[in-house]
Amino acid sequence: MPGLVHLALMPKKIAKIKGVYEKLPGSGIWWCRYADVTGKLRREKAGRHGDAIVLIDKRRTETLQRKKLPERFRAKGVTFRTLSSDALEHSRESNTEQSTRELELKMNTLLPVFGDLAAEHITKQDIIRWLASEAEERGWTPATRNRWQAAFSLIFRVGMDNEKIERNPAARIKRRAENGRVIRYLTHEEEQILRATITKPRQLAAFEISLHTGMRLSEQFGLEWYQVDLGRRVVFLPKTKSGKPRHIPLNAVAVAAFERLKGKGQGKHSPVFPNASGEPVSGPRGWFEEAVTRAKLADYTWHCNRHTFISRLVVAGVDIRTVAELAGHATIQMTMRYAHLAPSHTASAVDRLLAPQLTPAVSGVEG
Repeated sequence: MPGLVHLALMPKKIAKIKGVYEKLPGSGIWWCRYADVTGKLRREKAGRHGDAIVLIDKRRTETLQRKKLPERFRAKGVTFRTLSSDALEHSRESNTEQSTRELELKMNTLLPVFGDLAAEHITKQDIIRWLASEAEERGWTPATRNRWQAAFSLIFRVGMDNEKIERNPAARIKRRAENGRVIRYLTHEEEQILRATITKPRQLAAFEISLHTGMRLSEQFGLEWYQVDLGRRVVFLPKTKSGKPRHIPLNAVAVAAFERLKGKGQGKHSPVFPNASGEPVSGPRGWFEEAVTRAKLADYTWHCNRHTFISRLVVAGVDIRTVAELAGHATIQMTMRYAHLAPSHTASAVDRLLAPQLTPAVSGVEG
């Protein structure tokens, strides 16, 4: 019968199952959404609809068993949780407070998944699968993915240094290309446009300090007044990203900006960039992004102020080693990314071969 034929040709309706969904409707790629043992909502790519049903049943069973029978999941030997604790302690001693806080936030995500597993049983493929799933779910850039991979590697590396494990599975994972040669910096015309959109004096002072010192965001907004010596025109950073202290010289623009920020009755441990309650702020909050939007500048962030600082030094003819020192780069290779901005230097170098005093006499000399 026509009606029966028509019904037979209709696509089979897929039953709705809680926690199983298509991220992109109609794609045929199914995901699972479930709460882990800590109550945090997790998402995981499965593939086919049937695979998603099997996977979510497995994850829910694991979660229930972790709650009711935790002894089954206590691995023998050193756990990932123990290594993470050691790595956090290492970071507190060797890195900045901001770097340690960022590592701790990453661990809060990693521990519900890997925390109770024996470290020696975590493989390179386990880490790759997790990174790939999270990168697709969260839309990570290659740089963000590399930062998470570095967190894994640090945890296992500290474990090896402490002689608790013998291998680092994350060390053998290839890093993703970050297109590091694309450097966004302000032209002088763009700087004037951006300045015009920053209307508050204290915000403009913060922008000028960033542009004329090249400090990282955490370095600048973590400053206390004892670190700023306007008489000697220098800022002292007791701990930097590399873990080493350094001094940053101040030019006239940076000195004037600090002077506008300095008020009466401030103690030496008062923050240079306080909020209304006198507590230090963690960054430019939202005002800088709003200023950039008003200035209609594409792909420009606060970190690009640092690129601008370094780029202008190179263009001005400052030698690469001095630029590396002023930027606080751990290696000269990091600074060499900016070397192409000064092509005239290589041209002037080969032009020196044309100087008369360097031209060898050719008469009587056999080739």
